[in-house]
Amino acid sequence: MASQPAWMNNLFANTGSSSFTEFLGTHAPDLLPARSQQLAAPVGEQIPHATTIVAITFAGGVVMAGDRRATSGNIISQRDIEKVFRTDDFSCMGIAGTASTGLEMARLYRVELEHYEKMEGRALSTDGKANRLATMIRGNLPMAMQGLVVVPLFAAYDPDRGAGRIFGYDVGGGPYEQYQFHSIGSGSIFARGSMKKLYREGLTNEDAVIVGLQALYDAADDDSATGGPDPTRKIWPMVSVITADGYQRLSDAEIAGHVQTMLEGRMADPDGPTAPLH
Repeated sequence: MASQPAWMNNLFANTGSSSFTEFLGTHAPDLLPARSQQLAAPVGEQIPHATTIVAITFAGGVVMAGDRRATSGNIISQRDIEKVFRTDDFSCMGIAGTASTGLEMARLYRVELEHYEKMEGRALSTDGKANRLATMIRGNLPMAMQGLVVVPLFAAYDPDRGAGRIFGYDVGGGPYEQYQFHSIGSGSIFARGSMKKLYREGLTNEDAVIVGLQALYDAADDDSATGGPDPTRKIWPMVSVITADGYQRLSDAEIAGHVQTMLEGRMADPDGPTAPLH
């Protein structure tokens, strides 16, 4: 097998930066989603969109959950899309907006964090991770102006604080830390109202999962773009938990058990549990 030319070895040995995105932008800018040729006109509703994501902190970590529906206008384009992604051992991101661009951004962001750790010999701080994602969102602004908007939700366990943290963003990349809980997507207003009702200090891991599932159900109840659990097809919300032990995605069997209990409760009270008035 022929050896690589010396210039190619030097290219990958001396990237000049701990940022994989900057390295890619210098040597292969066409591979970056933000550098793609702009569309002649907005594509609007023609491309599938991901919808509702929620995140809830609890004592010792954070939960992120997302529904599984993608829509193109009033059409359900996919019933089992995945919108929550592990980005490293202690963080994850969920996507709302243009699904294809969001999936690409999630993959690139994961490589970005891995590249930094390999180059610097240490992981980015939680604030550093949030800011790196903000830079990537800002780089997508030209495409967002064409209608390909992606607004992620970022959640991480911060070992320096020993707690879970949540960051929301605007389309220009501004990172805003959110406390206790947050939601994004078309059903976010309904999900946030549900979490405001159910959230309390000192939630356990399991409590936070249930709050997230109830919030997604309430969102699906009022927002046609958000998909509820689908027992007939065995399609369940995606739920991830991050603690000091790292990232964990709950199995379908675990989620199905929680959903079944929730549905049984909803049979007696379709609007779900209510918060105590004290």
